[in-house]
Amino acid sequence: MPDGSATAHLYRPKLATTMAEGYGMPALRRDAMAGLTVAILALPLSMAIAVASGVGPERGLYTAIVGGFLVSALGGSRYQVGGPAGAFIVLVAATAAKFGLDGLLLTVLVSGLLLTLIGALRLGSLIRHIPHAVTVGFTAGIAVTILASQLRDLGGLSLTGPEPGPVAPKLIALAQAAPSLNPAAVALGLAVAAAIFGLKRIKPNWPGMLIAVMAAGLAAWALHLPVATIGSRFGGIPHSLPAPHAPAFSWPLLVRIAPAALSFTLLGGVESLLSATVADRLTGRKHRSNMELVAQGLANIASAFFGGISVTGTIARTATNIRAGARSPVAGMLHAVFLLVFMLAAAPLASYVPLSALAGVLVVVSWNMAEKAEFARLLRDWRTGTVLLATFVLTLARDLTTGIVAGCLLAAAFWAASRVARDRPAP
Repeated sequence: MPDGSATAHLYRPKLATTMAEGYGMPALRRDAMAGLTVAILALPLSMAIAVASGVGPERGLYTAIVGGFLVSALGGSRYQVGGPAGAFIVLVAATAAKFGLDGLLLTVLVSGLLLTLIGALRLGSLIRHIPHAVTVGFTAGIAVTILASQLRDLGGLSLTGPEPGPVAPKLIALAQAAPSLNPAAVALGLAVAAAIFGLKRIKPNWPGMLIAVMAAGLAAWALHLPVATIGSRFGGIPHSLPAPHAPAFSWPLLVRIAPAALSFTLLGGVESLLSATVADRLTGRKHRSNMELVAQGLANIASAFFGGISVTGTIARTATNIRAGARSPVAGMLHAVFLLVFMLAAAPLASYVPLSALAGVLVVVSWNMAEKAEFARLLRDWRTGTVLLATFVLTLARDLTTGIVAGCLLAAAFWAASRVARDRPAP
């Protein structure tokens, strides 16, 4: 079986390659089962990520449906599944809080244009050369930030003012709100997290996230628990996709959101190509990095037009897609179709989902996101450990872009110093 190495440079979607090779009913059946499996995982996760990002749960579904479909249909990987990603929670929440929904949608649109341009200029290989220690460092920083962002809903806490964005002030504000702790919310959130971990261990093929969230919603309804739900905070989710429309635009707003758009672009490129690389390792295939970036860019543009948030390739959903037997990009396209069917048929049920249950889902996401063993391994070498810790600390203390830039500069300095030392003549 060819791995795609000879055509990795082409601007040709893997869907077109798959169809040219021949596609029949056996492959369609495998893709349909894989798509359904991924959709079951993506359903609670997409809503949880959107809520944690400071927008309504429906926008996570819009992102997974519209963006997820286009990532698979146009992408350079056979198995990549796109949608809202936990890594973007911090950036999306900060952008929405600072610029409002209009500013957020324009940021997503501009980042999509930039990703498309990067792919069209064949710059995908540059993103793939970000040092491994930097990737592990900012991923761990994002994981800690996500965990901190879920403490409010997990504890059912009531703040006297807006929740601070930076981690340190956030923790101080949450500590001051500790007297408002809601035991029912805590119990539901922790039970959801425990159930997901437990089912993963004893029944790894079961949709643990969906089962846990559904059980939490049923318990909250049956026992009349005093907890906030999607319905009480957001009024539920719509029954269908909205009509597409261009985000609000003005030159002053464009200038203000430009730094955020660059951060979205950088993280989106890194996350999507990292996910595609993981898919390559699991399947022996080779993705087309520039085609993948073009697809990610177009998916973000479309997501913005439908009111969605940032789209990127997601490692967990992509790996699930592969393990469920996917044979082509059709599986990822069908995952989006299944999510749309849910919106059309079962949207009212989402109103009963407790927000603390979604927080429990994201506690699991943040735990899984942090590469704890790899973090410890990299610390054993003082150079990679320094790069790792600098990226991690600055991501927490400042922002993602500062962490990545500082980590890359530090890694480059170490590399240059080692070259000078190696080339210096012996005394």
